[in-house]
Amino acid sequence: MFSQPNFITLLTDFGLSDIYVGVLKGVIAQINPALRVVDLTHQIPPQDIVAARFCLMSSYAYFPKGTVHVAVVDPGVGSQRRGIALKIELGFLIGPDNGLFSGVLSQTKVLAAVELTNPEYWRKASPSTTFHGRDIFASAGAHLASGVPLERLGKAIDPTTLVELSIPAKQVTEAGITGCIQYIDYFGNLITNIPAVEVERKNWLIIVENQTIVRSHTYSDCSPGEALALIGSHGWVEIAVNSGSARSRLQVNWGAIVELIFI
Repeated sequence: MFSQPNFITLLTDFGLSDIYVGVLKGVIAQINPALRVVDLTHQIPPQDIVAARFCLMSSYAYFPKGTVHVAVVDPGVGSQRRGIALKIELGFLIGPDNGLFSGVLSQTKVLAAVELTNPEYWRKASPSTTFHGRDIFASAGAHLASGVPLERLGKAIDPTTLVELSIPAKQVTEAGITGCIQYIDYFGNLITNIPAVEVERKNWLIIVENQTIVRSHTYSDCSPGEALALIGSHGWVEIAVNSGSARSRLQVNWGAIVELIFI
């Protein structure tokens, strides 16, 4: 059992120009104004489930046990895709079953899973076909954070049926490790799917798009405008440019293949 931390996090692609984020918070406050709501980000690129996957995977473990994470990047809203709530060791995940949670679930197992089929815990019994974040996910999340048991939110589902979002897997080679760019942050840093724990005590360099980049330990280890590779705060190998954008400087985008060579 969790103690009741009364925390909800929100992660969406809604941006901050419109009312959508504020409306989510209004729905939560109508159910329980004492809940503490933390905005992880609302600047996920529109419909970018891959970016949402990475951001949620990189943030959920920093919150108190029992926190409810509501994540809404949902290009399939209104279709037959399921709305789900999952119990994990550190708390709960609520959102669409479209692979968004697959990063978190690569690090921790599902203890229980339900499809959100009980309209008693929706904002209204006939939800909008374009705004399940407001009418289902925020409402269900607020009830869950207020102590409603997970099983009351809907019917139990088999965790093995959850949608997985595939990204190119890393592979160990004779020379090192081959991976890919799994996320590009606001600064233009290129974050790979090569874990730091596999390379941090070794010497290596990176090859991406026929460009060779040597390892550094900090962003300032090279001259402004120069590319470098290092272990980032997320716990992955990343490629950066001192005082610049690696994405722009190297013309590399998500999914690009990266070779890490031990030297």
